[in-house]
Amino acid sequence: MSTIEVDRAELLEGQLNPAPKRKKVKRGTVNTVIWFAVLIVTTAVILYPLVWLVFSTFKPSAEFGQNPGLIPDNPTINNYLKVLDGIAGIPLWRFFANSLLIAVLAVIGVLASSALAAYAFARIKFKGVGIFFAAMIGTLLLPFHVIIIPQYIMFQKLDLIDTYVPLILPKFLATEAFFVFLIVQFIRNIPRDMDEAARIDGAGHIRIFFSIILPLIRPALITSAIFAFIWTWNDFLGPLLYVNSPEKYPLPIALRLYNDATSTSDYGATVAVSFLALLPILIFFIVFQRFLVEGVATQGLKG
Repeated sequence: MSTIEVDRAELLEGQLNPAPKRKKVKRGTVNTVIWFAVLIVTTAVILYPLVWLVFSTFKPSAEFGQNPGLIPDNPTINNYLKVLDGIAGIPLWRFFANSLLIAVLAVIGVLASSALAAYAFARIKFKGVGIFFAAMIGTLLLPFHVIIIPQYIMFQKLDLIDTYVPLILPKFLATEAFFVFLIVQFIRNIPRDMDEAARIDGAGHIRIFFSIILPLIRPALITSAIFAFIWTWNDFLGPLLYVNSPEKYPLPIALRLYNDATSTSDYGATVAVSFLALLPILIFFIVFQRFLVEGVATQGLKG
């Protein structure tokens, strides 16, 4: 048999019985699986305290300290019934209303004052603007505890202790440097051509701010509103200093009523109130999370 015939026979045999192909595993698929597993583990670790809190609301008070596990041995809804009845003669809805009032007014004050201050720093030229802006940023380095005593003395002399004024008034004075800085960065990325065109048409700073700047910085305003609401709702030290009457307590301070150092602490009711206090924050975040991501990721307009 000739060499040509042998080659033809091998070729024909290869076509009739092709060699099995090895399955190639894409490297990208392996990386995706690994990252997915890492994300699942990380999410489980982060959410475990919240899951533990939810299940613990159904534990009797006597079971705390004896059953460190997740599932209660004797589930009960008495904790919720006890909490809904109120404490010290004050209904639970009163504490929710107090927290909501403080948080809403704080959000309004933060948005109004921070937006105006940010516009002044970003668009108005005046002597010392750089120094004032640096001084404002420098206040971020000051811990709240540094100004507690002088601020408390000032409000005490004004006879404003046991009111909500010390908690709300600073929000209307642009004292939150973080929000001012955030909005300044958005305004600086808005082309100045819009301001100049409006100024040619006879618009002043007030008209430019409300008609041009304010609609364009909506992502920054929404982000500031979310953070201001969450921080104010969870604030404990401020109300602890300035609010003395139990009927004026917001939720973080009302939690103290369920734990008395001189008597027995009701851990079941405390956990139930903590979960109920957390619900508005969760709902608020879920509803506005899209705007939060947009506000953090957006850098305004670039021209």
